[in-house]
Amino acid sequence: MKRELRVIVVDDSVLLREGLVRLIDEAGHRVVGAAGSGDELHALLADTEADIVLLDVRMPPTFRDEGVTAALRVRAEHPSVGILLLSQYVEGQYARELLGSGNGGVGYLLKDRVSSLSELESAIERIADGGTVLDPEVVSQLLGRRRDPLDSLTERERDVLELMAHGRTNQAIAAALFVGTGAVEKHVTSIFQKLGLEDSGSDHRRVLAVIAYLQR
Repeated sequence: MKRELRVIVVDDSVLLREGLVRLIDEAGHRVVGAAGSGDELHALLADTEADIVLLDVRMPPTFRDEGVTAALRVRAEHPSVGILLLSQYVEGQYARELLGSGNGGVGYLLKDRVSSLSELESAIERIADGGTVLDPEVVSQLLGRRRDPLDSLTERERDVLELMAHGRTNQAIAAALFVGTGAVEKHVTSIFQKLGLEDSGSDHRRVLAVIAYLQR
């Protein structure tokens, strides 16, 4: 007899959330909580024991990376809880962040490609047992990005990134390259895009870009 897993479902869409609750119940597991945001999830985990958490990647308030941020916090504060990210998009950067620790008990599946109840059930059980479950599309993107992304930068973008690594502001870079600040801003935006650094609403992308440059 298989063990009954305790599951928390997190998705801002009520319809999707309730649909997942029903599927998990049908699979013979127990939904011990449902939430629509990362904050609600952490409040649940403070009072509820769970074996695995299913999270959407993009949730309120910015619909960017709240799901992954919540997942990383769960991994740090509740390392025994498995994590399954469900998304409509292939977010390679987020998969790398979650898998970066090298620990198991994690998964990343695309919502539209989960074709059966048995597929979802298998993923949940494998993650709860410490395994890793990745959608083939996610794997393909991760493998595709093994090439050095700095190779895709133009010569001027390399100049801008080098000056960023020296701690220069956009204004200082513009002065050094004898161009306008607007041109520098466009180069910086292009650098972020080519390095796969998603806009999370913070300034950490500049630091990550410099780290990528220095590690080469």
